[in-house]
Amino acid sequence: MNYRQLGNTDLKISQLSFGTWAIGGAWGKTDDQESLRALDRAMDAGVNFFDTADVYGDGHSEELLAKATKGKEDKIHVATKFCRAGDIHDPNNYSEESVRTYLENSLRRLQRERVDLYQIHCAPFDVLKNGAVFEVLDKLQQEGKIRHYGVSVETVEEGLFCLENPNVKALQVIFNIFRQKPLEQLFPLAKERGVGILARVPLASGLLTGKFTKASSFEADDHRNFNRDGQAFNVGETFAGLAFDKGVELSEKLNWIADGRGNMTRAALRWIMDQDSVTSVIPGFKNVKQVEDNLAALEVPNFTEDELKKLQEFYKQEVHENIRGVY
Repeated sequence: MNYRQLGNTDLKISQLSFGTWAIGGAWGKTDDQESLRALDRAMDAGVNFFDTADVYGDGHSEELLAKATKGKEDKIHVATKFCRAGDIHDPNNYSEESVRTYLENSLRRLQRERVDLYQIHCAPFDVLKNGAVFEVLDKLQQEGKIRHYGVSVETVEEGLFCLENPNVKALQVIFNIFRQKPLEQLFPLAKERGVGILARVPLASGLLTGKFTKASSFEADDHRNFNRDGQAFNVGETFAGLAFDKGVELSEKLNWIADGRGNMTRAALRWIMDQDSVTSVIPGFKNVKQVEDNLAALEVPNFTEDELKKLQEFYKQEVHENIRGVY
């Protein structure tokens, strides 16, 4: 396992880490015992960072992380997020009282005295520009309840704005072969400012595994069903903002990335890890097999300069115009 410094913080985290949305809920059926085995497998392989949120299974993923990391709290770093359990457009949702309550509830579920990285969870841009929530986070950090804080953003513009706040230490961004826009301006500036980058939705909700066809279907409680076209939350969080059928077509044109790399999953994760401005990539998982497949990305060959240019052109010519929503 390789480790990278999270911006200019004191946290050194595994280059490949894991997100826990899928084991919390909204990705179809889960098995808690299998989820715990998968978490153990990841930690055995050297993964020392996990990302979660208070709304993943209404806190269930936080509770699973508490069980899995019990006795390892000093070695295993946890990032969680807040605000989406309430009305994200209500200013009171970001008051000191509200944020403190969100944090205390997360700490209770995580069974920890402080959170290593506390993140605003895709709040509206107006909330970020208001700035009051950052003052609340500064206070909670001074109290020792959070080690560092960051922001999970939906757009490059939001990310660039957050970089103006010197206390924002990490940005969580949708980034994958289908979503390359952050490479142009956001990532270079984040690196210059000493802000860590966490790459979420790295497999475009599974499109970049190459396993889907246009006939593929998803369970009723899977966001790939109920948020397919942005009905429940930002359209970019599902299939990276691509219409499903178009995403399948585009993924089929990427079959070549698997050559010499085992499969598309490993190749897609390797591509992200080849970007030196990305601190860690955080794929999801629901079982040990998926964890192991993701970990295998560490062992496959890097992309050549020619391959990187080919993928950049593919994004510009065939993907970019098909992404829906503001990003």
